[in-house]
Amino acid sequence: MSYAYQPDEDWQPVVVAAYRTPIGRAFGSLSTVAAEDLLAPIIRRIVAETGIAPEAIDDVMVGNAAGGGGNIGRLAALAAGLPMAVPGVAIDRQCGSGLEAIIMAARLIQAKAGACFLAGGVESVSTAPWRVEQPKANGALPRFYGRARFSPETVGDPDMGIAAENVARQFGITRQRQDELALRSHRLAVAAAETGLFRPEIVEIATGHGLVERDECPRPTTSIEALANLRPVFLADGSVTAGNACPVNDGACLVLVISRGMARSLGIEKGLAFIDSAAAGVDPNLLGIGPVASTRKLMQRQPGLSLFSLDAIEFNEAFAAQVLASLDQLDISADAVNSEGGAIALGHPFGASGAILVTRLYSQLVRGDSWSPAATGLAMIGTGGGIGLTALFEAVHLS
Repeated sequence: MSYAYQPDEDWQPVVVAAYRTPIGRAFGSLSTVAAEDLLAPIIRRIVAETGIAPEAIDDVMVGNAAGGGGNIGRLAALAAGLPMAVPGVAIDRQCGSGLEAIIMAARLIQAKAGACFLAGGVESVSTAPWRVEQPKANGALPRFYGRARFSPETVGDPDMGIAAENVARQFGITRQRQDELALRSHRLAVAAAETGLFRPEIVEIATGHGLVERDECPRPTTSIEALANLRPVFLADGSVTAGNACPVNDGACLVLVISRGMARSLGIEKGLAFIDSAAAGVDPNLLGIGPVASTRKLMQRQPGLSLFSLDAIEFNEAFAAQVLASLDQLDISADAVNSEGGAIALGHPFGASGAILVTRLYSQLVRGDSWSPAATGLAMIGTGGGIGLTALFEAVHLS
C-alpha cells in the first residue's frame, strides 16, 4: 500500500505508548475520581515506561466534552507532577475530542512545532458539574440543561438518541441488526477481558473502595433474547434501546506522540505512525453517519487507501444504528470492525473515546507480540453537531 505522505521522515508523528483507565459506568466504580485524577496516573505511567524526560513534553493536549470547563490538560499535567514549564490545553470536538487531540499533536509534529506530546481525552460524567442557564428575566427561575447546543434550531439539533432513530429509519437499519451488533460487541469484549487482552493497556485507578482494574460494563450473560425484550428508549415505536446503545461512562486515555527522530534517539524500536486524517460535516439530524463523510474525504486524500486491506478498524459504537448505517454506506462488513468489542460493551466516556480507539489500534498492531510492521488501522468516530472524524495509522519499525 502506498500513501501520499512523508516529506521529512524524522518528523513523522509516531504513537509510542498508549494507555487508558478502566471504563466505569457513570456513578459506578470511578464515580468519586475527578477527571484530572483519572489522567494523572496515565501520565506517570507513560513517563516511567518510555523514559521520556518530563521537561521534554511540549504540551499535554486533552479532549473533554461534558466537564466543567477550564483547562483540563494543564490541570492534569500539574496533578501528575510534571514540571510547571510543561503547558496543557483543553480540546472540545465533543465525542471526537480525544481523537482530535491526537490528530492535533501529530499535525504539530508534522509542522515541526514540537516533537513530544501527551494527547488524549477524559470524561467524568459522575463528577461533572450541573449545567444551569441564567434566567432570561428578573424573578424567573434558572433552567437546568443536559448538554450544549450542537446546531441551530433552524437546522435541527436532536438529542443523540433521536438522531440515532433518524438514522435507523433513513437507512433502514432494523432492530434485529442493532441487537445482533450489540450482542457481538459484548461477546467480543467479554472474551478479550477473560483472555487478558485489555490488561496491558489499562492503568489501574485507586478509589476509596479499592483499586479499579477492569472495565465495568461488558455483560457476559446478555443474549439476543434479553436484548430483544428491551423497550425503545427514545420513541415508543422506535428501535434504539438501552441494549443496542452505549452506556454513559467515566474514563480517560492518553497516548505519547513523538517525532520519529525523537523515537530513534530514545531507542524506541516500534510504534504506530500517524499517516493522515480527515474531518467532515453532515446533516446534524443524521449526525451518526459523520464517519462516512470523513472516511470518504480521507480516501480522496489517500488514493492508495483500500478499506478492504486494513488490518484493524475501530469504530466508536455510540449506537448500533449509526454504526451499521455508516458501515453499509462504506461497504464495510460489521465483522471487520471492533474485533475485541466496542463502546456498546466497553462504554463511551465521551471525551476519551476517540483516544481509546487509537489505544485499541496500538494494542492490536504494536503492543507485545502483536506487532506487525506495515499493518494498518483506521479510527472512526461521529460527534454531536454532525461531524465525522477518521484517522489512518500504520505500524512501523523505528530503527
